[in-house]
Amino acid sequence: MKKLVVKTMAGTNDLERAAQAFTVAATAAASGFEVSLWLTSEASFFALPGRCESFELPHSPPLNELRDAILAAGSITLCTQCAARRGITEEDLISGITIKGSASFVQEIMEDGVQALIY
Repeated sequence: MKKLVVKTMAGTNDLERAAQAFTVAATAAASGFEVSLWLTSEASFFALPGRCESFELPHSPPLNELRDAILAAGSITLCTQCAARRGITEEDLISGITIKGSASFVQEIMEDGVQALIY
């Protein structure tokens, strides 16, 4: 099975790019592909309770529904350094989201059959 790894740096500072990353990842998951979403930079805050729920963008599905679809079929990971810079710990995260570093990201995207996208 092919795998899609999506990395997003966009948060509330760039609503459309954030929505695109979640939409593409959720669509891939719904299409039966293995999916991994990485949250970095301002997207880090989407790992916290209530942040996706408060996201609003016209003509975009609710971000929390996309997040839940991704978690149900794949994984969401928060960048270690990004979490540390924002004071986010494992205890703060939505259930199912993990914190990992760049070595894990590189290992994941270098596997055979993986397509990586960055938003």
